[in-house]
Amino acid sequence: MKNSTLKFLLLISLILNISFLGAAGFQYYKKTTYWTSPFGYKMKKDHFLFEELSLRPDQMNTMREIATKFRTGIDEKRQAIATKRKELITLMRQDNPDRNAIAAVVSEISGMQEEMQRTIAMHMLDMKAGLDKEQQKKFLDLIENTMTEGRQMGCPPMQQN
Repeated sequence: MKNSTLKFLLLISLILNISFLGAAGFQYYKKTTYWTSPFGYKMKKDHFLFEELSLRPDQMNTMREIATKFRTGIDEKRQAIATKRKELITLMRQDNPDRNAIAAVVSEISGMQEEMQRTIAMHMLDMKAGLDKEQQKKFLDLIENTMTEGRQMGCPPMQQN
């Protein structure tokens, strides 16, 4: 009787461990398959805005290379801003918060966000430069639509953060 109870408990433990590993693996997969766009929306990592344009293969390869480097840089900037926001919350949690220190961190965050926005704008100009006039119009229309309406033409719906 005790032997069967022990086997039952081990089976339950095994099932729980497998379930936990499966859930953790799924969350890791889900996290690594999406990227947060500069506009704050989650999109598949292998999808790029410029794919909605009629690009030549050489243009597509060049733009994909530029966009991949851009995403890495933006992700680093976004992470740095998140770290500063945590620092801000830590300062605000203090019993007697130092308002000057809080103001300084807010200024740093603002500067980092401004720099990120500048990087995004320059990236858009770099991408535009590799396109012909018709492609440029479509590209800027896609960007405008994404910025104002929060979605991309012809793309699957994105989730907002």
